[in-house]
Amino acid sequence: MLEAPDPRSLAEFYASLLGWDVVGHEPGVTTITPPEGVAYIAFQSSAGYVRPVWPATEGAQRITMHLDFEVTDLRAAVAHALEMGAQEAGHQPQENVRVLLDPAGHPFCLYSDG
Repeated sequence: MLEAPDPRSLAEFYASLLGWDVVGHEPGVTTITPPEGVAYIAFQSSAGYVRPVWPATEGAQRITMHLDFEVTDLRAAVAHALEMGAQEAGHQPQENVRVLLDPAGHPFCLYSDG
């Protein structure tokens, strides 16, 4: 579950990014799932949400988790994420990994092994 000031819009961002479906919406919580499979990600409203800082900085909101997504074409996947509203993080620790920030500021990684 990811906290966000607007869980519905963040769920729609990830659904578009991943090709998943928004399958549940109730006050304060929206859920997405892949077309086939048993995984899901839920997004929960948080009035006091504070964006995490990447990389970690002393005294700032720390990252409590992040999502990693393997992609076949890293350049195309990053372009798609940016089109959907992500931002590329200033610090990039590896050549085959791109750290991006979703619209609520959560870092997530797109990576390619090839």
